Amino acid sequence: MVLIIAILVGLAVGFIGQPPLALGATVAVAVMGGAFKYPRQGLVTLLIYLPFSGTVTYALGGSHLLQLAKDLIYLPAIVGVWCFCRRTRQPLVIPPLIKWPLLGLVALCLLILVVVNGGQQLVAVEGESPLLVGGVGLKVLLGYVLIIPWIYYGLRDRNQLDRLFRLQVGLILICCGLGLIQFWLLRTGVCQGTVGEGEALFRASLEARCFVGGSLLYAPEQGQIRLPGTFNAPWQWGWFLISGSFFAFATAFCDRSPLWRGIGLLTLGAVGIMAVVSGQRIAMALVPLTVIGLLLVTGQVVNLKRVIPVGIGLALVIGIFVAQNPAMVSDRWESFQDRWVAAPPQTFMAQQWQWAWAEQRGLLGRGVGRATNAARLFGETELVETYHPKLLYELGPLGLLAVVVFYLTLAIAVWQAYRSLDDPSLSGYGAVMAMFVLFISLFPYYYPLDVDPVNIYYWLAAGIVLKLPVLERREQSA
Repeated sequence: MVLIIAILVGLAVGFIGQPPLALGATVAVAVMGGAFKYPRQGLVTLLIYLPFSGTVTYALGGSHLLQLAKDLIYLPAIVGVWCFCRRTRQPLVIPPLIKWPLLGLVALCLLILVVVNGGQQLVAVEGESPLLVGGVGLKVLLGYVLIIPWIYYGLRDRNQLDRLFRLQVGLILICCGLGLIQFWLLRTGVCQGTVGEGEALFRASLEARCFVGGSLLYAPEQGQIRLPGTFNAPWQWGWFLISGSFFAFATAFCDRSPLWRGIGLLTLGAVGIMAVVSGQRIAMALVPLTVIGLLLVTGQVVNLKRVIPVGIGLALVIGIFVAQNPAMVSDRWESFQDRWVAAPPQTFMAQQWQWAWAEQRGLLGRGVGRATNAARLFGETELVETYHPKLLYELGPLGLLAVVVFYLTLAIAVWQAYRSLDDPSLSGYGAVMAMFVLFISLFPYYYPLDVDPVNIYYWLAAGIVLKLPVLERREQSA
């Protein structure tokens, strides 16, 4: 039925005389209808599309509407989950511990939207809509929280859990392969890279786009390489690699299949290599720290039978790459050191806090979305490069407190769910995902929660951990 409706809509649009639009309408209606009717398959579709969204967007012209394509999957699926919850009398807000912090945060954001953004709307200049800016800001802040019940009700057994992580690892490995091809095309001159002079040689641009992804910067003679992989922009790719290290680690150490543990190990090595190749300083710093931290937190560091083969395998993969590209590795390390010396993170964060506090005009901030990049289409926004000062600027001290309380409450609930597990394998999955949630909840630097892919993976990880105790009880009773 969904397919029939989609075809009819496409034919209707085609009769108007716009074949490309007709094809797009057919696909959009089919995807939306399918996601509503089959939410579990919709989640899989979203996870598959997400890492390729930047490539698809710019391959089809780079329209702003294409950047919202994932919401064509998300929104109908969430309506389907809501209908399921009503039909089966299940709670939509999971876990119960976050209910009141979430409602309090939503209420405060709506108050700011009405009072601050609404007041700005009354005196807005032509072409600007502060209320739409606020709407986009609210969607970015909390729009994907319902991924938690989506994955919670979608995961039914241990086999589905394993398949979910295997899917993620497969996607990460494919994207790393495409990113490596992108680098090779630039290095061999098949793609021209960044062309220009002055500031143009230090800024990522769409004109330099190569093979996959969006804006990139490739000017090795200036020591400037920032590759986007399959995403819109380089720093989104960097956070994909950081997120990928968590999923790859979980599969490498927790999957029941030796084959998939090997694939997880290979993926972990690929993520480490791409963190260096892509020129992402934050990924180059955090990926190895993530692996070391997870070894300690999960207790795998004492599991010598598994750690030693994994360590040897990673050392072999990365060692071969370093031996073949010593100059590149040296350049990346020097770039990291130079950046740290030129702009120490602690100094930069302190400056951001001071600026955000000086910009306050009361307890309700400057308006929802006023420092959200995605909202700049509808009005003026500020570029605030650290997350908590951004929240302070937008929502004021009360809003910042409400957001921190909400995230910490969710992190506590996730940690409690993980600590309740007895099965070592499930506990391993839980530890890795709980650490990811805790890490992102407290991360004080750039704002990964605002953009793809972390704005999806964060809620996905929380939902996975919250469901693990249920899966364990089902296995024990089977």
